[in-house]
Amino acid sequence: MTLLLIFLGTMVIALLAQWQVRRMYTRYSKIPAMSGYTGAEAAHEILRRAGIRDVEIVEHNEMLGDHYDPRHKRLVLSTDNYHGTSLAALGVAAHEAGHAIQHKQAYAPLHWRMAAVHVTGFANQIVTILPLIGVITGFLSTVTGLTVMAVAWGVIMAFNLITLPVEFDASRRAKMQLAEMGFLRDGTEMSGVAKVLNAAALTYVAAFVTSLVYFLWYLLPLLTGQRR
Repeated sequence: MTLLLIFLGTMVIALLAQWQVRRMYTRYSKIPAMSGYTGAEAAHEILRRAGIRDVEIVEHNEMLGDHYDPRHKRLVLSTDNYHGTSLAALGVAAHEAGHAIQHKQAYAPLHWRMAAVHVTGFANQIVTILPLIGVITGFLSTVTGLTVMAVAWGVIMAFNLITLPVEFDASRRAKMQLAEMGFLRDGTEMSGVAKVLNAAALTYVAAFVTSLVYFLWYLLPLLTGQRR
């Protein structure tokens, strides 16, 4: 019963965070910035100012799938953000450009996250598959199952914890660059961009909280000697 409540509670947290992102993005994607720059143009100028010449800015058609790929040095923007001149488009584009600047400056948390991607992917597979295998086959002892799940969730939690400073720092850089370079003209525009970026940050906080709760769920019985 407790595990079901944890599942439902963490799902609600994740859904609320996603809802807030979409709400803020939808709202501020309808408000054009007075500067008239597109997201792609803003990202290009931010990268140029930072002395970054080897990052490709590309367009794709997935909504809110914007990201910076450090392995291929590619800044990917959705069509609306690539061509759009809205406050949301500028905020998202500047945020991803912030990740490129982190990469150039060898920002430690970003490199830690890059190094942990593969092991975190493996841990995600474990927490998805292992409970099913354990229920069907029953080949794992309780202690072994709890230990493996605690370690896997611990890896995921650590990855999500490292992600927080990476994302918050990229948003900080985005707000600073947009204001300093004249992409945002007044406090109202800055406030709109901040709301979009802050809402996006909530999704990473929700992911960390979820992984922390599951990590503790599997770890505490091992520490206290209780059995579920």
